[in-house]
Amino acid sequence: VREDVREFLVLDGGVFADGGSGGNKGGGGSGGSVYITAYRMTGSGVISACGGGGFSGGGGGRISVGVFSRHDEAVIYAHGGVSSGCPDNSGAAGTFYDAVPRSLIISNHNLSTDADTVLMDFPNQPLWTNVYVRNQAKVSVPLLWSRVQVQGQIKLETGGAMSFGLAKYASSEFELLAEEILMSDSVIKVYGALRMSVKMFLMWNSQLRVTGGGEVPVATSLLEASNLLVLKGSSVIHSNANLGVHGQGLLNLSGAGDRIEAQRVVLALFYSIHVGPGSVLRGPLENATSEDMTPKLFCDRSGCPRELIHPPEDCNVNSSLSFTLQICRVEDILVEGLIEGSIVHLHRARNIDVQSSGKISASGLGCIGGIGRGMVMGNGLGSGAGHGGRGGSVCFNGTCLQGGVAYGNADLACELGSGSGNDSLVGSTAGGGIIVMGSIGHPLLTLSIDGSVTADGASFKEVEKEKHHRVETSSYGGLGGGSGGTILLFLKTLTVGENGTLSIAGGNGGPKGGGGGGGGRVHFHWADIPTGDLYQHIATIHGSIVNRGGLGKGQGSAGGNGTLSGKACPRGLHGVFCEECPPGTYKNVTGSDESLCQWCPIQELPARAYHTKVRGGVTETPCPYDCISDRYHMPHCYTAFEELIYTFGGPWLFGLLLLVLLFLLALVLSAARMRFVSVDELHCAAPPQHGSQIDHSFPFLESLNEVLETSRVEESESHVHRMYFMGPNTFSQPWHLPHSPPEQIKEIVCEGAFNRFVDEINVIATYQWWEGSVYSILSLLAYPVAWSWQQWRRRLKLQRLREFVRSEYDHACLRSCRSRALYEGIKVAATPDLILAYVDFFLGGDEKRSGLPPPLCQRFPLAILFGGDGSYMAPFSLHIDNILDNLMTQAIRPTACNRLVAGLNAQLRLVRRGCLRKTFQPVLWWLESHANPVLQSFGIRIDLALFQTSSCDYCQYGLLVYATEENIQHALAESRDGGLETQSLLGPNNDHKVKTMANCTKEPLVCNYQSRNEYFLRPKRSSGVILDFNSLKMLEERREICFPLFLFLHNTKPIGHQDLVGLLISILLLGDLSMVLLTFLQLYSISMRDVLLVLLILPLGILLPFPAGINALFSHGPRRSAGLARLYALWNVTSLINVGVAFICGYVHSKSQTSSSKVWPDLQPWISM
Repeated sequence: VREDVREFLVLDGGVFADGGSGGNKGGGGSGGSVYITAYRMTGSGVISACGGGGFSGGGGGRISVGVFSRHDEAVIYAHGGVSSGCPDNSGAAGTFYDAVPRSLIISNHNLSTDADTVLMDFPNQPLWTNVYVRNQAKVSVPLLWSRVQVQGQIKLETGGAMSFGLAKYASSEFELLAEEILMSDSVIKVYGALRMSVKMFLMWNSQLRVTGGGEVPVATSLLEASNLLVLKGSSVIHSNANLGVHGQGLLNLSGAGDRIEAQRVVLALFYSIHVGPGSVLRGPLENATSEDMTPKLFCDRSGCPRELIHPPEDCNVNSSLSFTLQICRVEDILVEGLIEGSIVHLHRARNIDVQSSGKISASGLGCIGGIGRGMVMGNGLGSGAGHGGRGGSVCFNGTCLQGGVAYGNADLACELGSGSGNDSLVGSTAGGGIIVMGSIGHPLLTLSIDGSVTADGASFKEVEKEKHHRVETSSYGGLGGGSGGTILLFLKTLTVGENGTLSIAGGNGGPKGGGGGGGGRVHFHWADIPTGDLYQHIATIHGSIVNRGGLGKGQGSAGGNGTLSGKACPRGLHGVFCEECPPGTYKNVTGSDESLCQWCPIQELPARAYHTKVRGGVTETPCPYDCISDRYHMPHCYTAFEELIYTFGGPWLFGLLLLVLLFLLALVLSAARMRFVSVDELHCAAPPQHGSQIDHSFPFLESLNEVLETSRVEESESHVHRMYFMGPNTFSQPWHLPHSPPEQIKEIVCEGAFNRFVDEINVIATYQWWEGSVYSILSLLAYPVAWSWQQWRRRLKLQRLREFVRSEYDHACLRSCRSRALYEGIKVAATPDLILAYVDFFLGGDEKRSGLPPPLCQRFPLAILFGGDGSYMAPFSLHIDNILDNLMTQAIRPTACNRLVAGLNAQLRLVRRGCLRKTFQPVLWWLESHANPVLQSFGIRIDLALFQTSSCDYCQYGLLVYATEENIQHALAESRDGGLETQSLLGPNNDHKVKTMANCTKEPLVCNYQSRNEYFLRPKRSSGVILDFNSLKMLEERREICFPLFLFLHNTKPIGHQDLVGLLISILLLGDLSMVLLTFLQLYSISMRDVLLVLLILPLGILLPFPAGINALFSHGPRRSAGLARLYALWNVTSLINVGVAFICGYVHSKSQTSSSKVWPDLQPWISM
């Protein structure tokens, strides 16, 4: 049907040129031809040139429509007829040519057929724009040589197929050019060779199969997709000959089932190649037949093929080269599937990333024979093949066969692995192939492996499983394993992840006793290894590199391990991966052997130093080092203290300079003390009496300095009685006065008012609960601070009592109105240690009472209590104030009294609470041998006495002073006879004392006492006993669980070299301070934590002895200096704990450094302070 319409065509009916039906037995007729031209066509009619139905359907006809403007889509059919005899083989599709867009459409209306629609030729001028093959249509281009070119796209879909050439003459060469080729559920078959050039090639569940070869060699097929080539949905590009795939964009094998495979494959010029999970790049074919062109492997040639080291730059497929799979001139390669080949070469690539699911493999694709082939016995047992390691031997009935020999160059490996036999043996195993990445001229920039790169030798078990149809007998179950192949990497950086694997392992021997194959070879040929400060790690290996030999079975032995080598490293670097030589070693030659890293000279390494890791390694001596801590200073790793020592010439010279400096500073300190302290003391102190040896210029001679020199006779003349406080003035046992006035003051006080006065005094003397709590806490932290706290609170308590008696209390208990008005009748005082306090009662003003105040002889027996409590900080002492001094000098010479007090205090300082029975014996001995013999001439005797003054069993000790009757009578008789002897006895100007003693004899008070204990027991409200050697043995002393630390102190003799002693003490104080500061300086060099430990355990205990000593040294007055000196000594004892902590810190640090030096050999042991 031909219709030429000049203007307008309305098609509402149909135009038919269908073939006739052939019935059930006849074949259908083919479709005819329809040719329509018009300017404009409307309507939705039908145009049909279909083949007729029949037993065999007729082929479709041809339709050509040349309409410039079509407003409605007419239905156009040109499919083949239906075959009733073979429903799956309908007639071939006809053609529909749309003349205006120049598009050819071949559609069979989803009728399957085995018949082709033949296209004898494609027009050259003008070119077809598009070609569509769809709906089960099949197109054939049967010419031997043909050029198929379209201007637009070729699209095959829904079962469409296109074939080039003839299957029986697969030696043709075809050229296919188009903008795009789109394939969906379709097939392109090429018999011969194909050269395809497109911009975009997309495949979905489609196949491109190139079949050529056989006995007639064919040219290489070349597929070029300049922009994009994508395989998806199990698409396949297959060739049984050589195949080249080129492009400039992306090659993407998207996922499972996608494959590009050929006997030799070259992928080149792409910007990026992505091998998706489950997809495959393979060359050669997995199951190649004899009709497939087989690449030749150079199994019997030793040495490296030149193309592996220096590959050609053009990246064209060349059958003379040894590659079976090459990827050339590709920027980035991402491998998530499988790349497999006998000789895999990835050349002029930039980055290769093998993901965890990816694999590049040449395993079992090497030689079956080869240089290192195994040997086979007649019974089928064979030894393993060798390569990098020798193959495992095999023995049977005393006959042994050695494994294959090792061959190749470990420093530049490039040989195929060998097999365990030869091609004639069924089940022979093959060695591993070759994988080469990069080249000497074009190394890889980065290679990242999280999957696997393997060139393992094949195991017999695996080959038997794969080729079981070839195994005829079981006698060949003992062949040896194939040897591992070669992995040759030219690259700059390598990263092997935790799951990454590089493997060239040998194959296992057969189950009946084959030897294991030897391992292969891996060589890393690093390019541009950075050195010095530019060094960076070129390899990061977290996975595994396997080069073991295969396992032997039965009497077969395992194969030898393969080799792992790298390019010779520059100076300072060593090993396969050119890592830095370990700290403490250096390397000044080129090479990779670890033995080239030599130990640094140990004499060049200071103590407390370790060799440091230097970027790029150490290339020469001296080796760099660093101190073990930032607190040590380069270059000798000295502490600040040691730097100070060696700056001044070393320990000896530094010590000498320090002594000189301390001596000069001590001179300055002593001069300052003499200027500001000694002069003041001399001005304040009363001049010593004639003959006295007491020195007031130095506060440390406490025995003599505690005696008061002043005399206030006027105050003692009105003194009536001294009443002592009970209790040791502690937070648990404060001072308190007993109720009811003593007999001696009943004439001057009112009893009721006195009791109220006592109540008020006792309330004031009691401590608050929080004061004792603070003391307990401080005792645990720092006992010297607790002692100072207690003394401070005692001092405040005494001051408060004095203020109360002097200004607040109205003295209502006194009978004398004048005494109440003048506030003169009562005074409160205490010993300097603030442990013993007393209340003195006086006659106020001009008050006169009979027998008051009583003279000394009427006061006998006179109890004088010791101050202190027998502890180190408060030793027992006899405190003689103005009143007692004036009273005592009524009976004895002042010089004798002063010596008595000084000597007794010297003895009392050695008395320690807790050992009273032992330490009081020297006191008793001194009283009997020194004191009483002298006092006997004055008619006086003193005894040691114990006073029970508290309900809580607290005892106070003191002296009981009384006059002997015989001596008084003797003194009176001599006073009657003449005054000369009396004056000689009592001293000059003591006539009033004789009169006083004479008056005392008239009183029955003294003469009627029968014994000393009767004297002592006379006070009604006191209880106690005189201590002598017998009663001292029965003394029961209360022991406390915890009591202060007591030291044995010996009283020193007064010396006259006070300035020298002061200088020595100043040197000791300054030496103590310098030692403390130098210790802290050394500890700071160790650890700031140690400084804090020493400083805070006990808090500030190591720092306070110096200020305490300076305070004692510059104190005013002997009494105050004595207590401060004891406080200084207590701080010294306490600081021993801090010294112990410092020693422990140094010892622990020394041990820790010694342990570190054992773990780290180049770390020298730390030398402690």
